[in-house]
Amino acid sequence: MKTYEEIDKIAYEGPDSNEPFAFKYYNPDEVLAGKPMREHLKFAMSYWHTICAEGVDMFGSGTMDKSFGQSDPMAKFRAKADFAFGLMDKLDLDYYCFHDVDVAPEGATVKESIENFKVMVGYLKELQEKHNKKCLWVTANNFGDKKFMAGAATSCCADVYAVAAAKVKACIDAAIELGATGYVFWGGREGYETLLNTDMGLELDNLARFLTMARDYGRAHGFTGDFYIEPKPKEPTKHQYDFDVATCMNFLRKYGLTGDFKMNIEANHATLAGHTFQHELRTAIVNDSFGSIDANQGDLFLGWDTDQFPTDVYNTTYCMMEVLKAGGFTNGGLNFDAKTRRPSNTLEDILLAYIAGMDSFALGLRKALALQADGRLDQFVEDRYASYRSGVGKTIVDGTATLESLSDYAMGLEKIDVPSGRQEYLETIVNNVMFR
Repeated sequence: MKTYEEIDKIAYEGPDSNEPFAFKYYNPDEVLAGKPMREHLKFAMSYWHTICAEGVDMFGSGTMDKSFGQSDPMAKFRAKADFAFGLMDKLDLDYYCFHDVDVAPEGATVKESIENFKVMVGYLKELQEKHNKKCLWVTANNFGDKKFMAGAATSCCADVYAVAAAKVKACIDAAIELGATGYVFWGGREGYETLLNTDMGLELDNLARFLTMARDYGRAHGFTGDFYIEPKPKEPTKHQYDFDVATCMNFLRKYGLTGDFKMNIEANHATLAGHTFQHELRTAIVNDSFGSIDANQGDLFLGWDTDQFPTDVYNTTYCMMEVLKAGGFTNGGLNFDAKTRRPSNTLEDILLAYIAGMDSFALGLRKALALQADGRLDQFVEDRYASYRSGVGKTIVDGTATLESLSDYAMGLEKIDVPSGRQEYLETIVNNVMFR
């Protein structure tokens, strides 16, 4: 097998290729449904998992060294950045995403940390221009350090709240400087362990104040992209305020923030919430809040957020059906919030993992377009709800029905024919298209 250094660029070789370091389904410049695959999918590299993660889990220490031969903190992070953009070149990835602490070393004080971060943002900008890459979105890590043990924007300590604000301000500035089209809030510690020590009303109000301040600052300083909330039900906090899309939408509506905030939906977080990935996407779409996607998958036999690279083509197909239904990505994209397993500890494994994930979504796109062209699923749904296009159903949809009019209509019914869901029929259609 080739070494990482021997691989110049991952090329598309088609489904019959046996070359491990080649795309079988992702052909970035192939035009499907009017635009290249790279624009349909907008793949992005997750800096934290790909460049920083060293195989650590809650039961074991790291299995990879990602210091890239450096010991000086700033030199180490420059080396990480150099590797990151070289990796993106090999994979033909157009975008990347990061937290503040992913790209710069933390200092002894908040001020020193932010100064380091500003220096590294300048370096990332140079690399973006050199390699012709783009930043999809930026976020602040307001959950990892011990100061955030009781939350950031929902912390019981006002000083911690202020530190979180300073970090978010610096990250919004970075998003503007790097031309990012998104800014993500993931509330990893925004929740509670027990109500015995929690003022939930104050915490939710403070979270809303925080998001409002961030929105106002960003808009006042030229950020025109989307603000995203990334739902997750639990882990590390037992009860997280951003449980799922529906919960987040309820929060945004209460505080009048729906105009600026959309959802960054992660597949594995949907699983932890007891939903399918497709459910969370559809819920965002019908609430006009579909924004971006963190692409990964979990392990149904493990109870935590494993962030594996996606390889389930049924899930990627269902995902891309929803993306197509939403009209495609605007400011968002498909960020691989995924990491290699602890035993997969070589640089070559990183390439293979991305190839597997990118090909899975590329095949999912191809199959979603085939299902769309087939038309039978859409027609079935259209026929199933046909009763709402005429007669009493149309009065319901038009808003002209009243409880009295519907009661009078129901009193005259002698027989009710309810259309079948025909689940097996629909799954047969999907299977037939998938195996063509």
